[in-house]
Amino acid sequence: MIPVKVRGLSLSNVGFVVLLKAEQDPRTVPIFIGGAEAQSIAIHLDKVEIPRPLTHDLLKNVLDCLECRLKRIVVNDIEDNTFYAVLVLERDGAEFEVDARPSDAIALAVRCGAPMFVMKKVLEQAGIVLDDSKNEPSPPDAQDQSPTSELARLRQELEKAIGQERYEEAARLRDEIKKLQDRHTKN
Repeated sequence: MIPVKVRGLSLSNVGFVVLLKAEQDPRTVPIFIGGAEAQSIAIHLDKVEIPRPLTHDLLKNVLDCLECRLKRIVVNDIEDNTFYAVLVLERDGAEFEVDARPSDAIALAVRCGAPMFVMKKVLEQAGIVLDDSKNEPSPPDAQDQSPTSELARLRQELEKAIGQERYEEAARLRDEIKKLQDRHTKN
């Protein structure tokens, strides 16, 4: 499991994206989320006072009343560009997992102060390197350049797609880059 933090929220032409930045890795995992979940995460991160509890506040309050603690959340899988997560809860010394959408898990984790993780395979499949100064991909390193110009071209297209907030296209390009890198690694 790789520890991550919420790097930020972004609005693209196809919806909201939460960026999970790996703590000991240059990659960030972009996950598309719904508007309500984005609002819930943003409200908490921005420390906005609300008069009544939102759904994620309510769930935290219920967990507190039941003396159940959110130990961590884990984005544990990605399948057909759909991410999956679990809540790892602890009560009376026993741990158990509850299936959750990553957006709900993140919204709850930020409220509970619980650590967040992504599985290594998720980071490898969906992680991208963003330039910290602009939330854009870094220029490719010389060592990442393939003997073919295809990898360089795909990386440029990926940088452009993220810069223009075309995240579906960026996900497709990320997958193409991964396949190309895997082919070069095997050769």
